[in-house]
Amino acid sequence: MNFSVEEENLICMYHTSDRRRTMARMMAVLPDMDTEMRQLANSTIAKLEQMTDADFDGQRFDFTGE
Repeated sequence: MNFSVEEENLICMYHTSDRRRTMARMMAVLPDMDTEMRQLANSTIAKLEQMTDADFDGQRFDFTGE
């Protein structure tokens, strides 16, 4: 799965031990996000939903600064 830099950074912020917990943490804060951030989070969650747990475990997520 290909993630944008912004999506990967978002995953890094909420990353936990597994894919489902990472998605749950993102979904928990959706109400607190502004519209643009919520759209980014929703697209990231959709991509994570398409992945298998094994794919997630094999993926390396690195926080990228500007």
